[in-house]
Amino acid sequence: MRIICGKDYSDVSNQTAQFLAAQVRLKPDCVLGLATGGSPVGTYAKLVELYRQGTLDFSKARTVNLDEYVGLAPDHPQSYAYYMRTHLFDHVNLAPGSTFLPDGLARDGEAECARYDALLQSLGGTDMQLLGLGNNGHIGFNEPGDAFCLPTHRVALTESTVSANARFFASREEVPRWAYTMGIGGILSARKIVMVVTGAAKAQAVRDVFFGPVTPKVPGSVLQLHKDVILIADREALSLIPDSVVVDLSALLPFANH
Repeated sequence: MRIICGKDYSDVSNQTAQFLAAQVRLKPDCVLGLATGGSPVGTYAKLVELYRQGTLDFSKARTVNLDEYVGLAPDHPQSYAYYMRTHLFDHVNLAPGSTFLPDGLARDGEAECARYDALLQSLGGTDMQLLGLGNNGHIGFNEPGDAFCLPTHRVALTESTVSANARFFASREEVPRWAYTMGIGGILSARKIVMVVTGAAKAQAVRDVFFGPVTPKVPGSVLQLHKDVILIADREALSLIPDSVVVDLSALLPFANH
């Protein structure tokens, strides 16, 4: 595990984007695992900027998203399909049919979860998985529980997650209570994982995930078992961990600020 500190949200977003961009450049036909929510917005904006500058080509890449709300159509403004089109897909040269998300309108939830796992397997897993982090330590929509759920599954969102996501909806009542999410097994199948976290509100979650016991009550803690995880966060999010474990990005990625 490597922990990298950015100066602020913009710097964290830039550094995260540079890792994703490096993956695409090194392996143009890579499979990127993508996340949604507030944390990756700046990362996607930077990737779009790199594409418009002519320094990044997505034409051979494929993407697999972590999750989707149950009951929301792809054209619903709060669906994650809409989010991805708005923030990334419509602004870069990803090929038609190369982007994948769970189907929020699937009539058979069990079949949809099995389909998504089969899709992920057919792609050979992800080369690089982007993650955010919930206040309660969730990754994707893998919520705290008594056991790690390995396959893609339909999950009831906790009240804390509903509250956190309410800012994206007109009212809390409109937030879906269920979602499809890639399971812990799918996430851990990624060859490299990059997590982006900012803000003091996530500091305890960061500490619990990376320095607490591995437990399904803190789903993100399972990342301690992965061989290649990079956490990119600002000082506020890292405020509860020792300074000695934070890495200077310049030693790892010389072009990060270009």
